[in-house]
Amino acid sequence: MNTNASSTVLLVGSTGLLGREVAKRLRATGSHVRALVRETADPAKLDELRDLGLEVVFGDLKNPNSLAAACSAASVVISTATATTSRQAGDSIESVDRHGTLALVDAASDAGVGSFVFVSMFATPFDFELQRAKRAVEQRLVNSKLDFSILQPAKFMEVWLGKALGFDPVGGAVQILGDGNQAVSWISYVDVARIAVACATGGEAARRVIPLGGPDALTQLEVLQIFEEVGSPAAVPTFVSEVALMSALTSANDSLAEAYAALMLAGARGEIVPSGDAAALTPGRMITVRDYARTMIAMSQNSTKGSGDV
Repeated sequence: MNTNASSTVLLVGSTGLLGREVAKRLRATGSHVRALVRETADPAKLDELRDLGLEVVFGDLKNPNSLAAACSAASVVISTATATTSRQAGDSIESVDRHGTLALVDAASDAGVGSFVFVSMFATPFDFELQRAKRAVEQRLVNSKLDFSILQPAKFMEVWLGKALGFDPVGGAVQILGDGNQAVSWISYVDVARIAVACATGGEAARRVIPLGGPDALTQLEVLQIFEEVGSPAAVPTFVSEVALMSALTSANDSLAEAYAALMLAGARGEIVPSGDAAALTPGRMITVRDYARTMIAMSQNSTKGSGDV
């Protein structure tokens, strides 16, 4: 999997949190990056991609003809796309994470692309459509002639230890999944982006399925303690029981609600992923939860100072 300034990397999912970081790091290597985006994408995000020097092409995972054109003359495809974090009309786990990504693998193979880096998810003990979709894409890659790197990261600290999911020690509101005593190998999306780029630009990860864990496995209560140690105000957590999470999973009326419930339940029960592969593929030091906590507190302090300016 070698890329250089004259080769083309097709990036699918470039407007998302992880995808934008991958785009920045690919451009830093000198790679020519082609971003597949939809015409309805946020114009500000499109401007950001163009400012980075990306070639923007319009298409949709739900439109196989657009995938064939996007894959043409590409040497590598990297996919970070998912309907779990951003959706437009017609998007679902079935249409994007399953059928759309399967179509992308087929289009890459038909176009003679050399390799495919797929950001999947770490396995959970539950059966739900998102996980089935990811495993179906992984199997399609394994059965293809493509060189592939399948990345299975643990939970992103920036997502699961963030406001959107109720974990906000800096703001004084902390929701704990389960009893908070089961460890998770939190990983930063920044390190996952670094690993994805390393897989696209080197051969060590070819035809491998690679679980990715962060540098330390911590319980949610240990994370909360770290936040307080580095300057966050003391917070009294609220707990969401495993019984409530299981009820949400069994009563989910669509695949998205099902996925959120299953992933929360998996977090409550713990998710230990060895960090050896991630460390080997990540040049330099990986981001720790303590690093992340310090960053969140610093951002909050800077925001507070800025709000007082006149």
